[in-house]
Amino acid sequence: MKFDYNRYFERRREVCSGELVVQGTRVTVRTLLASLAEGASAEEIRADFPTITADALRAVVAFAAASAEEDMPVPPMPAAA
Repeated sequence: MKFDYNRYFERRREVCSGELVVQGTRVTVRTLLASLAEGASAEEIRADFPTITADALRAVVAFAAASAEEDMPVPPMPAAA
């Protein structure tokens, strides 16, 4: 079963200038991804952003994984020896 991460997000001009946020919050997906990239645990992130559920954070990770599949900056293949 594929996880439907899209139902956890929304974009509205009047909320964070139209950036992608977790539905019903003003917390941007970008902010949560930055926290994960800096090494914050799920528990730390949820303590910092109490409106974010465990499933919403899972949706952020799923979104990042799906985005990486589409635009993953893969380093060039080394030349054949």
